Amino acid sequence: MPDNIVLEAINVSKTVASPEGSLTILADVSLSVRAGETLAIVGASGAGKSTLLALLAGLDSPSTGRVSIAGIDLTELDEDGRAALRGKQVGFVFQSFHLIPSLTAIENVMLPLELSGKRDARQLAAVALEQVGLSPRIAHYPKQLSGGEQQRVAIARAFVTHPAVLFADEPTGNLDSATGLRITDLLFELNRSTGSTLILVTHDRTLAGRCGRILELDAGHAVK
Repeated sequence: MPDNIVLEAINVSKTVASPEGSLTILADVSLSVRAGETLAIVGASGAGKSTLLALLAGLDSPSTGRVSIAGIDLTELDEDGRAALRGKQVGFVFQSFHLIPSLTAIENVMLPLELSGKRDARQLAAVALEQVGLSPRIAHYPKQLSGGEQQRVAIARAFVTHPAVLFADEPTGNLDSATGLRITDLLFELNRSTGSTLILVTHDRTLAGRCGRILELDAGHAVK
């Protein structure tokens, strides 16, 4: 990959049909991110942040333009191909945790490992939970954990596969400020220790300021 670029978007746009006609949510956005970098995507509500995140992660396809992860062009893959690439290269942390309620903390973290065929999933998951300070809670179900603990499980699950790129969408949005700060510290600490690339979507300017670079969106356009 040129200059160790792990994520690249070239002239990406997203247009959807609406009762008023065609609506452009994202217009001609380009970016490239090197391995180990931290990038914050900021902007007002409705600026297109989550849409851009979905396109960069291969959860959605752009109307025009190209996105590549680890040198692989997502726009040339079908849905199964994109899912396989996400499984190998991408981790996610969401505002609402997205844990499976019927699985314990360790089982939630084991899930992506089992999906990728890892035999020592339980052992690796236990190590990941230890890294986020949750060893005493591995047998607890999400409903038995606080919001901050649930987000730590989600972070362990995201990092356990050693993704090339970690996408965090408003990761502290559902947490009080003190817990949010601890979760943020943990996210950046794990990002540094694993050498992954962190793409953070947030409306919190203080949080964005901790990233190496900031991309601001305004009504679907990147603000230079």
